[in-house]
Amino acid sequence: MSTKKVSVIICAAGSSSRFGGDRKKPFVEVAGRPAFLRSIDFFGGRDDVKQVILSIAKEDEELVTVKWGAALGFNGVKLCFGGAERFETVANALKKVEGEADLIAVHDAVRCCLMDEWLDKLFAIAGQTGAAMLACPVVATLKKVQDGKIIGTVDRAGLYEAQTPQVFEAKMLKDAYSKLDTLDKSKITDDAQLVEAMGHLVSIVETDHSNIKITRKNDVPIAEAIIKSRPKPKQEGPTGPFVEAQW
Repeated sequence: MSTKKVSVIICAAGSSSRFGGDRKKPFVEVAGRPAFLRSIDFFGGRDDVKQVILSIAKEDEELVTVKWGAALGFNGVKLCFGGAERFETVANALKKVEGEADLIAVHDAVRCCLMDEWLDKLFAIAGQTGAAMLACPVVATLKKVQDGKIIGTVDRAGLYEAQTPQVFEAKMLKDAYSKLDTLDKSKITDDAQLVEAMGHLVSIVETDHSNIKITRKNDVPIAEAIIKSRPKPKQEGPTGPFVEAQW
């Protein structure tokens, strides 16, 4: 466990426009448990995590509080409302981060196949360097396409796929967000990019493609297969609502 105090922001305010269906992707069940609760599970039992903030769309407040409010309240998860864009969602959540936090972790609610060993290393490196994120090497052959035709092959040497969590010194991330209006927001796709724009280097912790982000419906059975393929953790002590039916 990290010796730093960590506040975690779980982003679940997106529109899920690519997912389709009558339920947004953070609330879709993955192996019998909503994706966003699976993501929260990874942080709720850690001694170094002092706060978890779940950022949702205002329109989902009733669903979340009625269906899962008791479990969230039992584990001290704070709710806040996100915006139309990801940077607005994180900016709103930053206002609720407790002053004692050394590090702030930002995580996608639908990236529910984390591993504890990745988090251990990530928090440690972020504590040492000030900024770190999970990333996996690009293994596919990438083509640049224009008007439906290939115009070039991209050299994948040194290319990594950005994942979450992304973890930063609290002051660093808050300072970066305070300068957001000076940047072209349309080109900011993750928090690491915003920090990079402020001149900070971001370290990576290498993962693999099993840290999948659920984007479309066919991602759900893939995530379920990943979860079921991993060893079940040994439970110590009484179980709470966050671990019930986790497997």
